[in-house]
Amino acid sequence: MKVFVAGSTGAIGKILVPQLVENGHEVVALVRDDRKADALLAVGATVAVADALNKEELTAVIRKAEPEVIIHQLTALAHVGNFKKLDDEFVLTNRFRTEVTDTLLQAARLTGTRRFIAQSFCGWPFAREGGPVKTEQDRLDPTPPMSFCKTLAAIQYLEDTVRKTVDLQALALRYGFFYGPSTGIAKDGPVIKLVRKRMLPIVGDGAGIWSFIHIGDAARATVAAISGGNPGIYNIVDDEPAPVATWLPALARAVGAKPPYRVPIWLGKLAIGEGGVSMMTQIRGGSNAKAKHEFGWEPTYQTWRRGFVEGLG
Repeated sequence: MKVFVAGSTGAIGKILVPQLVENGHEVVALVRDDRKADALLAVGATVAVADALNKEELTAVIRKAEPEVIIHQLTALAHVGNFKKLDDEFVLTNRFRTEVTDTLLQAARLTGTRRFIAQSFCGWPFAREGGPVKTEQDRLDPTPPMSFCKTLAAIQYLEDTVRKTVDLQALALRYGFFYGPSTGIAKDGPVIKLVRKRMLPIVGDGAGIWSFIHIGDAARATVAAISGGNPGIYNIVDDEPAPVATWLPALARAVGAKPPYRVPIWLGKLAIGEGGVSMMTQIRGGSNAKAKHEFGWEPTYQTWRRGFVEGLG
């Protein structure tokens, strides 16, 4: 199939584009300028140059490409890390999830695109209630931390748009927390540097449940979503959601670091704010049962326990 990839040079795009080519798809990769074109051309993709925030430019390159599938992986997460100011750091990503989603879908309709696949997120957006693991049927947080409100609204906008789309097949893939090459949790990534310096402590009881996915497994699930599964929302995570108090010490062991410190909630709130404390103590993980059933997909790293040891490089 002919596949248009927006977000072709991000952490997942760099792995997704070669996987698409290897699976026999004709890939048109969006770049903002020609400086990143060579790497994409080298793996067998063609390149379309446009500013994703320029509606006319983006629409024009999609109409020229005439793709059967559009994959929306646009984010701007390279410098995200301040939970006190999360909404400020997600301003551009939130625009990608709202106005650029609309542009891509409008262009898809103009060109007769069959399927639209967009990146969403599985983790802190779930309502902090009930059991530790949520499915796609569970609601998102009605009262998120103040600094997370605009970002959650953008996620909800994207997912609501996908659900309401009936004139083409639209899917939103809720990826878990990425780890592996080119992510924050890579061998040389910023999270690992904090772990090595013992600057990433367990806050309170560390009961917040995180769902992880290796970046390569996220890309493989996306390839599977091109031809598998009904329209709708899918959690793309591994098989073992886990509390911070379990996975963070395991990550430290995996990279040869000392165990993380523990700090009380009041101190954690001073350092990382209400949102950061919520991620450490209250958030819920996600179930991957729907994606495994409908896509016929299994993560290579079924658990972060193995992935942290073997998959960070």
